[in-house]
Amino acid sequence: MIQTPEAFARTTTDREGAPGAAWLAELPGIVEDLLARWDCAPDGEVTHGGVGLVVPVQRRGPRLPAVLKVSFPHPGNVHEPDAFAAWRGRGAVHLLERDDDRFAMLLERARPQTLAEAEDGDALVTVAGRLSRRLAVPAPPGLPRLSDQAGAWEEQLRRDAAQLPPRVVDAAAVTVRELGRTQPDTLLHGDLHAGNILAATREPWLAVDPKGCAGDPAYDGGTLLKSRVLALAAADDPRRAVHRVLDVFADSAELDRERVRRWAQYHAVQAALWGRRHGFRRARGGPELDRLTALADALAELLTEPRRP
Repeated sequence: MIQTPEAFARTTTDREGAPGAAWLAELPGIVEDLLARWDCAPDGEVTHGGVGLVVPVQRRGPRLPAVLKVSFPHPGNVHEPDAFAAWRGRGAVHLLERDDDRFAMLLERARPQTLAEAEDGDALVTVAGRLSRRLAVPAPPGLPRLSDQAGAWEEQLRRDAAQLPPRVVDAAAVTVRELGRTQPDTLLHGDLHAGNILAATREPWLAVDPKGCAGDPAYDGGTLLKSRVLALAAADDPRRAVHRVLDVFADSAELDRERVRRWAQYHAVQAALWGRRHGFRRARGGPELDRLTALADALAELLTEPRRP
């Protein structure tokens, strides 16, 4: 019987309350049942992400290294296997088996090293941009369309408008109206950042943990830049560093740079407002939350204006 990591159990119960505790009580049995069903044996230390338990395994038949991932049942996790199925291993790990009722997948095993641990600066952004381009394929039916969320995004911005400078919120609202309501039917990762890109053998880098949604590929540039805020804030010239990320990502992903900037500004505004409401994974309160919120504010302000000549 597998042992659930204490940190994963604690964060799950803190976030989900009683439903999370009930799911954790069932989790070892779920894992044992899936191991038997998919003819796998545990083969390494149990790890976890934000919402999913990850068990390294060997499939007994072909002796194929894989991982069993079981996620807490949540609407945001529903379409992860659909994205993997559409990509068929092109830029992402292969989906080997799925159990949608249990939010479980058997996936190709990549290496434990993330892009964030191996690369930095232009190299990191170039890898992410090239992967984004490869993952931008026609979306399969049934995926959530980001365009359907545009109305709710704009309403949230109106409710929270007083918490940021008007021109910053107005720029985000214009992006939602002009880019958000009509978007291409393209499969997006939805949470593209260096921690969700793993070193691999079949390809140098493979994506994991997609949200699985359809929309504008430039949207993923915003998720990447938002995840780089600590490194960008530490740069000698943060403004120049931010615009360098936009340049490199847009070029590598073959996207319109101004479109990437506008989505990145919207993501930064979202982050600044989310931090005020809920905190961040790194900090739920205290001075560290104040610092992270200030960084999100600064990024949103910086991205509000196009790059100066």
